Amino acid sequence: METEKRLAGKTALVTGGSRGIGRAISLELARLGANVAINYFRNPRAARETAKEIGALGVRVSMHKAHVGDPEQVEAMFREVQQTYGSLDILVNNAASGVQRSALELETKHWDWTLDINARGPWLCTKAAVPLMAGRRGRVVNISSLGSQRVMDVYMAVGVSKAALEALTRYLAVELAPWGITVNCVSGGIVATEALEHFPNREEMLAAAERQTPAGRMVTTQDIAHVVAFLCSDEAQMIVGQTIVVDGGMSLVWTSSARGA
Repeated sequence: METEKRLAGKTALVTGGSRGIGRAISLELARLGANVAINYFRNPRAARETAKEIGALGVRVSMHKAHVGDPEQVEAMFREVQQTYGSLDILVNNAASGVQRSALELETKHWDWTLDINARGPWLCTKAAVPLMAGRRGRVVNISSLGSQRVMDVYMAVGVSKAALEALTRYLAVELAPWGITVNCVSGGIVATEALEHFPNREEMLAAAERQTPAGRMVTTQDIAHVVAFLCSDEAQMIVGQTIVVDGGMSLVWTSSARGA
């Protein structure tokens, strides 16, 4: 099999797979030959546009609307995936949301919303994916961010949820290894996506990230997608329960200005 089609015959579900990092991952997996099921929640137009691009690559594609923090919606989505493809090889837990407020301004509803999508959602989706991955050496890749370990302005709820996601990765990796399912996590640096539009200090964050990244440029969505695709490959079989940081070295020289402070 050609290296460029090393995921041919496999099926992937990417939550939040229509925009930003999720879109890049969906397209990269499709380019490598995988059929792709796109999960979305609020933007069907973006999902249709991404699905059209995926279909043009010659693989099967489907769209599935679901709130990943809702158990019933998750179960319904995985039933749809099973009906469409019969099985599942790859799950990328990318869907994320959150409220950008300081700890003292955050409300309990904001906390619950953020943790439901960013931490509970990947757990629910992984539980639902396991039966579809039976005997297929499945891959689960969770998408985190540097805010799980570093302090960023108005990022507390998301940062806590991403720390939980990284802990979840380790627990799932150990529990699911006997099933032949490999679980890992990719933590990205600051990436210029629509998500950053919700930050009041967006421009300062981008400028600091570009200035302080040792690699000489900011991380792109494609950089994240390449690493996710590698973790989904046979070559990554013995990488288990790890969080791979893709930030161009920025976290090694992190300063208050990089946080946007």
